[in-house]
Amino acid sequence: MADQALAAKAWPFEEARKLLARVEARKKAGKKVEGVLFETGYGPSGLPHIGTFGEVARTSWVRHAFETMSDIPTHLIAFSDDMDGLRKVPDNLPQAEMLAANLGKPLTSVPDPFGTHESFGHHMNARLRAFLDHFGFRYEFYSSTETYKSGRFDEALLKILANYDKVMAVMLPTLGEERQETYSPFLPVSPHSGKVLLAKVVSHDAAKGTITYVEEDGSFETVPVTGGHCKLQWKPDMGMRWAALGVDYEMYGKDHLTSAKLYDSICKIAGGTPPEQFMFELFLDDTGQKISKSKGNGITIEQWLSYGSPESLALFMYQKPRTAKRLYFDVIPKAVDEYIAYLESYHANTTTEEQRLENPVWHIHGGKVPDERYPASFALLLNLVSASNAHNRDVLWGFIRAYAPGASPEANPGLERLVGFALRYYEDFVKPAKTFRAPSDKERAALEDLAARLDALGDQRDGKLVQDVIYEVGKAHGFEPLRAWFGALYEVLLGQTEGPRFGSFTALFGCAKTAAMIRAALAGEFLK
Repeated sequence: MADQALAAKAWPFEEARKLLARVEARKKAGKKVEGVLFETGYGPSGLPHIGTFGEVARTSWVRHAFETMSDIPTHLIAFSDDMDGLRKVPDNLPQAEMLAANLGKPLTSVPDPFGTHESFGHHMNARLRAFLDHFGFRYEFYSSTETYKSGRFDEALLKILANYDKVMAVMLPTLGEERQETYSPFLPVSPHSGKVLLAKVVSHDAAKGTITYVEEDGSFETVPVTGGHCKLQWKPDMGMRWAALGVDYEMYGKDHLTSAKLYDSICKIAGGTPPEQFMFELFLDDTGQKISKSKGNGITIEQWLSYGSPESLALFMYQKPRTAKRLYFDVIPKAVDEYIAYLESYHANTTTEEQRLENPVWHIHGGKVPDERYPASFALLLNLVSASNAHNRDVLWGFIRAYAPGASPEANPGLERLVGFALRYYEDFVKPAKTFRAPSDKERAALEDLAARLDALGDQRDGKLVQDVIYEVGKAHGFEPLRAWFGALYEVLLGQTEGPRFGSFTALFGCAKTAAMIRAALAGEFLK
């Protein structure tokens, strides 16, 4: 498997090979290699979201690809920046007045508005861990507050202080003229108010390990930069963290791209080697605008999981991570069916081990791909609900069993979940958008012909054979291209502009029932 992985072209393997080269370079330099460290970051001022899932999932796939190639131990840190000051009161949280009274304090010093944990930061961290645990990620949780206070960052912080002017030379050109006047990489935690202050630093003493800054009341205050008495601004913090923890690999969104060189420079100043990095594109909403947590556009992870499986979400995250993609409800059915297709391909007898390593489901399931089959796709089920007016699982399973006699909720738990997703998605998105139209004279003649031929097929369940009959009817009635014929089937019979392979749908729904549906449409019943 390791040899096959070394030649695999899937993007997680490409990333893993960069890490192998990094390890080899370290060994050649005479440095000890005890493991490879992956990191993902999280801002706990808000709830974990779909982007959090994507970042941890993608990083985990690279980690697993590396583990397939090498026996070097790996670790994944989920780092929470919970020492950051609360800058504004989130709109969707209770006790707004209490939160407003604690603005500026580290998130782990702000009382929990939900009343379940010792602080706001602790509450959000618990939500993050529960979120990651729900999806089965392997990780170690790090709290910024605890890591700063424990002294784990002290050595790197003192190097930043000793090279204060170098850090300022990196950061100042990126700032506006007014911000340059007050900027310091160090944010002191006030011993008086407990706030993380954007304060002007008037002097620094590398020998004593301290900075002197202007307090909120105008007085001068001297504090150590170590032991949690200061934290770094977020850009220097990223580079310092890489150096202090020895991070080998980190992903970030395109919005970090302009800051990547800053992170690298700070990491080197702090005595470290910048990690291998991977930039992923951001998501767009249904209008093509960038998704924003504050705007609430796009789709939440809870919404996705109401209509599609976790595996379909994982596949959406896996595919083309460096391409901007629309993240909205209409992408869910396609992602679900693509997952089913990849699963089918993985288990095909003709698929080689090399091909399986290139298959997204191998990465999504960490090499342990479930041996499950889906006799029907999401698209087929959606149209079956539409054509049959089925509103519960039992009716749908009746059609599925007739089409695939061995199928059952017990034998096909994935399909059972898919039935529920299809019923819910149809009611919320498909049904409200349906628009039927009357057939043209040419289409009417073709549909009458198709109904007669389907009646003649009886209880035929071979989707390919039925599809051939549908093709023959379209050709016989002069539809060129045949796409226009299938468009007429979807628009006249199903009230939509596109749909699944119509032969497969007919085989699932039943030839006689489809013929009856055609005659009902020709009688104008769907237009009422």
